[in-house]
Amino acid sequence: MANTFTRLGTANTYDNAIRTLQARQNQLADLQAKLTEGKRVTRASDDPTSAAQAERAQMRIARIAVEQRALEVQKSAISLGESTLGDSTQILQQFRDLLVQAGNGANSPTERETIAKQLVGLREELVSLANRKDANGMPLFHGLGSTSAPFETSADGTPPDPDYSFNGLAGQLAGSQVAIPLTLDGRATWMDVPEGNGVFQVSLGAGNQGQAYTDIGVVKDASLMASAGTDFTLQFAVDATTGATTYTVTNNQPPATTSPAQAYTPGQSVTMGGISVVVKGVPKNGDTLEVNPTVPADRPSVFGVLDRAIAGLYAPGSTTKGASSTDASFNHTLAISLAQVDTSLERIGAVRGQAGDLLNRADRISDTQEERSVQSESDRSRAEDMDMIKGLSDFKNQETGYQAALQTYASIQKMSLFDFIR
Repeated sequence: MANTFTRLGTANTYDNAIRTLQARQNQLADLQAKLTEGKRVTRASDDPTSAAQAERAQMRIARIAVEQRALEVQKSAISLGESTLGDSTQILQQFRDLLVQAGNGANSPTERETIAKQLVGLREELVSLANRKDANGMPLFHGLGSTSAPFETSADGTPPDPDYSFNGLAGQLAGSQVAIPLTLDGRATWMDVPEGNGVFQVSLGAGNQGQAYTDIGVVKDASLMASAGTDFTLQFAVDATTGATTYTVTNNQPPATTSPAQAYTPGQSVTMGGISVVVKGVPKNGDTLEVNPTVPADRPSVFGVLDRAIAGLYAPGSTTKGASSTDASFNHTLAISLAQVDTSLERIGAVRGQAGDLLNRADRISDTQEERSVQSESDRSRAEDMDMIKGLSDFKNQETGYQAALQTYASIQKMSLFDFIR
C-alpha cells in the first residue's frame, strides 16, 4: 500500500492567506467603486459588449443635443421672421386705411399730400423690416442666399423711382428630420406682385381729358376669355348736340373687330369677351380705356406697389400738389393700388402661415428628439448602470467574506511550530 505524504509549510499557508486577502480586498474595492458611480460597467474590460452598447447610446445622446441646439437657433430665426411678417401686415393694413381715407372726396389736395408723406414713412419702415436680420446677423428673407441686404433701392431717373431689386437666390431651403430652414423666401414674400387682377390690367388712354376710370376687372368666362383674348380698347363718344355718351369695344386680337355703340352709364359693368370691368366717372369725347394681358416680367414688388399708390396721391406731373378727387388718374390708380395692397397682404399672410408651419414642425421635431434622447438614455442605463439593490447585497457579501478571511488569517498566523516548542 502506497504511502501519501502531505507537506504542510508555514510559509505556503501564509502566502495563500495573503493572496486570498488581496483578492477579496480588490473585489471589495472594485465593487465599492462601482457602487459609488452607480455603474455595473466602469471599464470596457468589465463587459466589452455592454460597454460598446453604452458608448453608442452616449454618442446618440450627444448628437441629439447638438441637433437640438441647432434647431433652437433655427426656430429663433423663423420665429423672428414670423413676428416681422406680423409687423409688416400691420404696416400694410395701416397703409391701406390711409389710402381709403385719401379716396374720400371730402379731402382737399393738401390733405392728400399730407397723407402721401405719411405713406412714405410707412414704405420706408416696410423696407427696413424686409431687410431685418436675426441674432447672428443673417437676413431673415434671403431665401437660398444673398448679400447683407437682400432688398436694395436704386434710382435711374425712369419713373417710377426708386427701383427695388432682390439680391439673393429665390427659393426656400429644405428642412430635414431634425432641422428646419433658417430663412424665408424673400422673393416670394416681397416681389412679383401681380398687376391688376393677375390676368389682365386696365389703363387710361393717353391724352384722356375726362374723368372715366375703372376697377381692376374680373374674369367672367375663362373659356371665352381664352378664345377672345384680353386685348381690348374701350372708346367713348359724346354727342355734341344731345350730350349722350356711348362707347364701343374693339377686340385688338387680329382680325380686329369693333362692337356697335352702346349707351354708357357711370358705374355700369362693361363685358368684353370673357372679362368684365366696372367703368365709373364721366368721360370726354374720344377718351379711351386700354385692356391688356399682364406681363409677368413687369410685376412690381410690394414696395413698388406702395410707391405707385403714393405717386397717385399727387396731381399728375407734380410732387408737391395733392390730387383732386375728380381726377381720373387718381381714382384709377387708387383702385388698382387698393387691389394690389390686398394682394400683398395675402402674400405676406401666406408666407407667415408657412413660417407658422415651420415653427409647428420644429416643436414636433423637439418632441421626437426628446423621445429619442430618453430611449437612448434607457439603452445606456440598461447597458452599464448597476442594480443598486443587488450591488449593495453583493458588497455586503464581499465585505463579510473579507472579514472572515481576515479572521482566518489571524488564526493561521498563530499556527507556528515555534509556538508549540516554547
